[in-house]
Amino acid sequence: MLHKVAVVLMEDVALFEFGVVSEVFGIDRTDDGVPAFDFKVCSTQPGQPLSTSSHSAVIAPYGLEELEDADLIALPATTWRHAYDERILDALRQAEARGAILLTVCSGAFVLGAAGLLDGRPCTTHWRYVDKFEAQFPLAKLDADVLFVDDGNIITSAGTAAGIDACLHLVRRELGSAVATRIARRMVVPPQRDGGQRQYVEVPVPESSGESLQPVLDWMVDNLITEHTVPALARRAQMSERTFARRFVAETGTTPLKWVTTQRVLRARTLLEQTRMGIEQIAAESGFGTAALLRHHFRRVVGVPPQDYRRTFQTAG
Repeated sequence: MLHKVAVVLMEDVALFEFGVVSEVFGIDRTDDGVPAFDFKVCSTQPGQPLSTSSHSAVIAPYGLEELEDADLIALPATTWRHAYDERILDALRQAEARGAILLTVCSGAFVLGAAGLLDGRPCTTHWRYVDKFEAQFPLAKLDADVLFVDDGNIITSAGTAAGIDACLHLVRRELGSAVATRIARRMVVPPQRDGGQRQYVEVPVPESSGESLQPVLDWMVDNLITEHTVPALARRAQMSERTFARRFVAETGTTPLKWVTTQRVLRARTLLEQTRMGIEQIAAESGFGTAALLRHHFRRVVGVPPQDYRRTFQTAG
């Protein structure tokens, strides 16, 4: 169950990272079929202004006692420091011991590291802080090449926008793809970037400039049963094949084949959750063509076979 969400703010909190958590869990979207979250913003100084990293201030209305029964505790990025408030660290240790989910965005991983909760566990943080993190927490198993790491009740994400990936992944894991997709649509972001739960991408944030390929991407999603080749897509984008392939990787962080495979898996997940279609029909509707191909790609991306996923998440009556 994912109902009560507590966010812990400290001095010099990063507003974007705080905003990511607030956007996913703090907005009432019950009119769109999203379950309501009991969202609490907490600090050691409830009601007092806290400085931010962008020369402004925020006020957390609740104290750390709200962490005691929270299902999820989120730690946005904050300015790196040698030591963190022991009251916060102790509250996090107690929460982890009772099985609460702990999620960090960007440098928020340093707080969990300081609490000793990342020793021997896989995790990640912003690529700029990798050397500092490894020096400070040598027992943590840092992976600097991923957008986020899901290690059960501890989820750590890389810099800035990777927090969106981590939060939506958690929603998908706990509440299903339909809810995650509704939130993502309202946020105008992809519900899942390349790599499924593994989230391995070489370019997490596009480095290209100029005209976007979004119209082509939208067309691909609307036509998943079509065979998508680079020559055909390049013609649709009115580019040379070489330019299109380079632009595609720059904007999405992956190749056209991998990208469309991920979209087909997402479509299959929705059909598994919301319909009683057979596996062969889902394979056809999602563009895989055969059940064997669906099972192969679904398990590689999601980590479980389609039938197991359906048993867990199916909502169709």
